[in-house]
Amino acid sequence: MDDQDISIPSINFEPRVAFVRTVWLLVQRVSKMTKCVKGDSERRRFILQTIQPGLAGLMDGSVSTLAPVFAAAYATHRTHEAFLVGLAASIGAGISMGFAEALSDDGVLSGRGHPWRRGLVCGLMTTLGGIGHTLPFLIISFSQAIFAAIAVVAVELALIAWIRHRYMDTRLVAATFQVIAGGMLVFLVGVLIGSN
Repeated sequence: MDDQDISIPSINFEPRVAFVRTVWLLVQRVSKMTKCVKGDSERRRFILQTIQPGLAGLMDGSVSTLAPVFAAAYATHRTHEAFLVGLAASIGAGISMGFAEALSDDGVLSGRGHPWRRGLVCGLMTTLGGIGHTLPFLIISFSQAIFAAIAVVAVELALIAWIRHRYMDTRLVAATFQVIAGGMLVFLVGVLIGSN
């Protein structure tokens, strides 16, 4: 076997780097916003009205769309079909979660703020959570798309664990374990269903 028989697929990391950079900038912006919030009551209100609905949306979008996206990918071995399923699941989940959050309470009794604002935050973060690991399926190569999508899922789950640790006073080890365990269960469901 000579050197010409070995082919290593080239992977374009630019879209993944851009996604990670965007997520990091978003995290930095939210961190700066919370530093501007003064006092415990203002911080509590910020967490109840922005962080909590955003985190719920990000968790739902990142985890609940794993099964349909990876089931479609493994069932068809075609990245375009997996992308369409992921896009539909992400947008549909965003709309559903947005309305669910907005209609859950009027914010008066709970102090959670304006319901439509919470619904918008929750819906957008749900869609963002699902779109993140859907975008790699724009890559034509199945193996490269799967590799990239799994890498994005790892970033999404790490981000969720960090947000839970930073704003919800959850120990980082516990938050990481909980998020990874939930994500892995849903991921495995998608792979098992798609492989049959």
